[in-house]
Amino acid sequence: MNATVLIAGGGPTGLMLACELELAGVHAVVLEARPHRERASGGMLLHARSIDALRRRGLADRFRTAATPVWPRTHFAFLWLDLTELGTDHYDLIVPQWRTEELLEERARELGAEVLTGHRLTGLRQDADGVEATVAAAGGTRVLHGAYLVGCDGPHSAVADLGGFAFRELAPSYYGVIADVAVSGDAQQHFRAGVHPRGQFGVLPMNPADPSEVRLMTVEFDHEPPAADTPVTVAEVRAAIRRITGAGAEFAEPRWTTRYGSPTRLAEDYRNGRLLLAGDAAHPHPPSSGNGLNTALHDAVNLGWKLAATVNGWAPPGLLDSYHRERHPVGRRACLRALAQVPLQYPPERAEPLRELFAELIAVPEVNRILVQAVTEVRYPVTDPAPADPDHPLLGAVLPDLEPAGLLEEDGVDPAAPLADGRGLLLVLDEDGTPPDLSGWSDRLRVARTAEAPAPDVRLLLVRPDGHVVLVGAGAPDPGRLLAAVAHWFGDPAR
Repeated sequence: MNATVLIAGGGPTGLMLACELELAGVHAVVLEARPHRERASGGMLLHARSIDALRRRGLADRFRTAATPVWPRTHFAFLWLDLTELGTDHYDLIVPQWRTEELLEERARELGAEVLTGHRLTGLRQDADGVEATVAAAGGTRVLHGAYLVGCDGPHSAVADLGGFAFRELAPSYYGVIADVAVSGDAQQHFRAGVHPRGQFGVLPMNPADPSEVRLMTVEFDHEPPAADTPVTVAEVRAAIRRITGAGAEFAEPRWTTRYGSPTRLAEDYRNGRLLLAGDAAHPHPPSSGNGLNTALHDAVNLGWKLAATVNGWAPPGLLDSYHRERHPVGRRACLRALAQVPLQYPPERAEPLRELFAELIAVPEVNRILVQAVTEVRYPVTDPAPADPDHPLLGAVLPDLEPAGLLEEDGVDPAAPLADGRGLLLVLDEDGTPPDLSGWSDRLRVARTAEAPAPDVRLLLVRPDGHVVLVGAGAPDPGRLLAAVAHWFGDPAR
């Protein structure tokens, strides 16, 4: 099999996927239509659970530095949710999307991935042996071949269109503009951010060291945008703000502007043969406190090791199809969470009673928690092999942080990043002795012993490369059950 995977789209989804594939020994070629990356972008937030995923790969320190702003709140339809009520492990980092892309591309290139800028997918063909992609570039047309092609190319995905993916449309398109500007403190006082009769208007800080640097954002649900190829102008931004707020907005020439909007839709299947979709290519929806970007990163982490296992030849039956089975419900929930906020904003005469009621509900800690964790906290159902305790809270959830003192040094597993090499992990309580011989899976699974139970009454955990626990041993070790679970998730042992 051709050991190359083609990835359309060099945004966070495609670059994270490239990192995951290269970590598992599969060559990734990223096709990015943009000739270069601007130091400006629409997305701004990385959720704590995304930082956790990056930490499992040893990358969190690249994103969270002493200078990275931490935002202790988020919003649901501009009704503010308090993240601090959920503990210190809930927060949002203000990291511009262009910076996220820059850091992920840096890592992808370190691992050996190719990132081809100025390469736009114009055609594709798949058969039983692989995928052929036709690409337009500055030097002319190129034809590239790979084992699979993954569309990480956003709401207007060429892979989705050319690959014949079916979608369920959940809501019509919206229209918004973004402008990064410098606005004096006095002028900012005249910007009435929030929900207005014609739409929503946001004023977001961009630079903690300079409060005058802000992002102006608009969303309208009943206004037709200009043609897609029409450049965004200052007049367009000002007109949108005036339509929404009823007031003018004075600011200097924007440093960066963009127009956004697409129908909210969900791919009926994330896989079509050797073609797959991830991120906004599979589930585009209106802006929703960073849930689009963060859901997309977790799509890539879920897909990466499964696709690599398939290309490398050890994937057990059905492993690649479990990507759709696990991530499609999460994409659907992300879309519904975004759409559920629209009636709280528009039309205003109907939204006001809902807003008043939701403001009361959000004050209830459990409601606050549910709205915050609706998309970020994911626990996959684990049914095969049949778990001894299907209701155990760790089963299907992400491996909790390990105590550095707990792991035995000779295991060579870094407690801060126990999955940094992209392999799975079997964590066993040291007093239970030596687990069954798993050397046949050493290329995809590591074994670590701990002097302390990983959780109350837990003596063994089997963890996938994406960090999710798929076997919990709470009683005496059961070698047969363990070997069955290893084979189910990690295939046959290498010869």
